[in-house]
Amino acid sequence: NKQALDLVKKLNVTPEDNATSKALTKAADEERAKLAKLDGAAFDKAYVDNEVAYHKQVNGALETLLIPSVENAELKSLLETGLKLFQGHEQHAEHVAGMLK
Repeated sequence: NKQALDLVKKLNVTPEDNATSKALTKAADEERAKLAKLDGAAFDKAYVDNEVAYHKQVNGALETLLIPSVENAELKSLLETGLKLFQGHEQHAEHVAGMLK
């Protein structure tokens, strides 16, 4: 996160809402509302299933859209590092999901 914030500052980038960020925020709000109604094992399963799906979505976007379209070498490198981290998170979430079955 610090690397990303430092790069944003260095490149003088101002993040702005867009259709994708708004859709992700809306989906997160809806998921939180669903999870708030659950507890115990039902909550655990729904939470982990969402984590797997979320990481798959982010990893797919990084691999197919974001990384290929970036021209700035520093940003591309940061996104590639982020992808490796998120792939590890996805594997962990999949492992936990397998334990809950």
